[in-house]
Amino acid sequence: MRVYSYVIDHDLGFAPNPFHRVCSLAACKPQIRQHARLGDYVVGTGSKPSGGIGRIIYWMYVDEIIDFNQYWSDPRFRHKRPVMRGSLMLRYGDNIYHRDVDTGDIVQEDSFHSEPSGRVSEGNLRRDTGTTDRILLARKFAYWGAGGPTVPAQFADFVHRTQGHKCCFPLERAEAFADWLREQPARGCVGDPTDWKC
Repeated sequence: MRVYSYVIDHDLGFAPNPFHRVCSLAACKPQIRQHARLGDYVVGTGSKPSGGIGRIIYWMYVDEIIDFNQYWSDPRFRHKRPVMRGSLMLRYGDNIYHRDVDTGDIVQEDSFHSEPSGRVSEGNLRRDTGTTDRILLARKFAYWGAGGPTVPAQFADFVHRTQGHKCCFPLERAEAFADWLREQPARGCVGDPTDWKC
């Protein structure tokens, strides 16, 4: 079991997407998506601009890993497809990639990661799909947005402060931190994303 910890630069409910009773990481963080395994934990903490260094935005316990086509075609996740004229929750849907049935090329649907005009964002397409097509899913998770708990001093080493992520923790430390996460009373999506401007 590993704990992957990283800083969330902007928290909009897209990566991760904590809605519809499943927390999904389907875009951004390609290295975590490529290497995480079933039973691992992923933890996102606040950034300096948000004033949230050391504050947990979310954690998820990875219980399913699928690819883009599976995510797109599975009726369980149809509601995670973005609706750009819908509510904020619908606009930030992360079920945006699948392969063209004729060419095999990756299709990027109109979404937060496309250009404002709805055209493909080549940069986001490369980052999201260039090294992995894996999507991490969790039914055991807590997503607070701006209202998450602060990581206690004894687990300060789990707070990553720069780009990238941390995951090389001794097993006993990772298990102790996971125990602390599970002790938090919140489950599911309990707060709005930090950067939503309603």
